[in-house]
Amino acid sequence: MQVKQRHYAWTIFIITFCSMLTAAIIRSSSGVLMVPLEKEFGWSRSSISLAVAVNLVLYGLSGPFAAALMERYGLRKVMTGGMLLLVIGLGLTTVMTAKWQLFVLWGLVLGAASGVFLTVLGATVANRWFVKNKGLIIGMLTASTATGQLAFLPLLAYLAEHITWRASVLLIAGLGTIFLVIISIWMRNSPAEVGAVPYGAPADYRETRLQGNPVAMAFSGLREGARRLDFWLLAGSFFICGLSTSGLIGTHFIPACIHAGIPELQAAGLLAFMGIFDIVGTTLSGWLSDRFNNRWLLFWYYGLRGLALLLLPYALFSNSYLFLIVFAVFYGLDWIATVPPTVKLTTEAFGREKGGVIYGWIFASHQIGSGIAAYGGGVLFTWMDTYTMAFMLAGSSCLIATLLVLRVGGKAQVAVTESTSA
Repeated sequence: MQVKQRHYAWTIFIITFCSMLTAAIIRSSSGVLMVPLEKEFGWSRSSISLAVAVNLVLYGLSGPFAAALMERYGLRKVMTGGMLLLVIGLGLTTVMTAKWQLFVLWGLVLGAASGVFLTVLGATVANRWFVKNKGLIIGMLTASTATGQLAFLPLLAYLAEHITWRASVLLIAGLGTIFLVIISIWMRNSPAEVGAVPYGAPADYRETRLQGNPVAMAFSGLREGARRLDFWLLAGSFFICGLSTSGLIGTHFIPACIHAGIPELQAAGLLAFMGIFDIVGTTLSGWLSDRFNNRWLLFWYYGLRGLALLLLPYALFSNSYLFLIVFAVFYGLDWIATVPPTVKLTTEAFGREKGGVIYGWIFASHQIGSGIAAYGGGVLFTWMDTYTMAFMLAGSSCLIATLLVLRVGGKAQVAVTESTSA
């Protein structure tokens, strides 16, 4: 009896999942490191938050260029270069002594390198290697960020509290080194390199790829996207997504819990608990995005997230661990569930070939929102000695996003497209 050989797309999926997981650990570690850096160097929380904000914005802005580089030079070279920069940047972080070094290493180097491994990579891999169940694949790859929090955040918090924050950073650097070797050996650029077609594609499938200068390709994608109302609606809602997730909760949830009298390890456990439900929510979102109207999925995701954030200050001030667990469940299910529907809507609006680059710009708006929330949360805390206003503003913004996403692909879009083509 002949055994059916597994499609190589699943090997690519595993490598991509683990690589994105590593980048997610780096992103989530900022919340663990903020208080230890504050204590050791005497740097203000707003200053540390600014370095994190630079990191978040830069890896978002690098997304379109990373997508274009992947189209031009292939996944393997770009992922290898990105992981190498991450390992070098993390190693140098352990010997920094000045604030400007934090901005250069954590803000610039790690920010640019991380841009290779976030949702733009997931969208590119899904578009290139999968035809069947593409939404589910995007959801599972996006869920890798939650897996990073789930598997490593409590351990990083333990190392930072009981040994030193440098031990946490070196652990991540070691993990990055392992996947640097794996990427260089087993990663492939496209199914054609292994004599196959994308998973679920017909045998006569022909691969198409954008050609040209990566920088020109990135800006060409921005020009094309900027002519369409859908681009601005998706970019605006994704700006709010970043503002209300990685920028605010990812950066300031643990410091907010510590300020409310909750120990750091317990706060990290809550964030990891969110990660459990984020894996479920994001994977389920990918499955749902293949079957239901993605605009209405986004409507419910943003609406429920907004309500959860509006209730978070009460959960903190009530000093009720039960309320915080309830928040962690509902917020966790929704953390990055917005990604699969947003990717699907972008691909539907702009096509398979250009969708990755244009999504990169939409994701850049996500990270600009993240950067504003990361820095703004630190500034508001320094000014008011509370995170309440930051959480309330983020929750209210999510309710605005529910109105934006319902207009994607609507009649107004048709009018803009027709007037542009005319």
